[in-house]
Amino acid sequence: MNETVTYAVAVGALLVAGFAALHTARDLPFSNPLFYTVALLEIALIALLIGGCIALAQTPRDVDGVLFVSYLITVVVIPPAAVVWGIAEKSRWGTGVVVVAMLTVAVLCVRLLGIWQGQYV
Repeated sequence: MNETVTYAVAVGALLVAGFAALHTARDLPFSNPLFYTVALLEIALIALLIGGCIALAQTPRDVDGVLFVSYLITVVVIPPAAVVWGIAEKSRWGTGVVVVAMLTVAVLCVRLLGIWQGQYV
């Protein structure tokens, strides 16, 4: 698993969280630009899922495969769930949910790297 790509995805999630936080602070509803930024992040997360599964299949490392793949799947599922919740919630906290979800994705990406490197297990 590529360390640079994982950190780039985590930083991307933090940027999306910042953009959603601006929506929350300005009391704006869930917007199309926010949807598109989450969609771009989702594409990167799907690529991370595919790359992580391929890397797991080819590695001689002692990596807990079930834990690793479960984290990969969880990271991919969180953004769509946050978008659905954010669109359904018409108050400012709809975008607040997206902020929390994107912060969670960033932390889980770093955790994925720790699992891959054999740390924090």
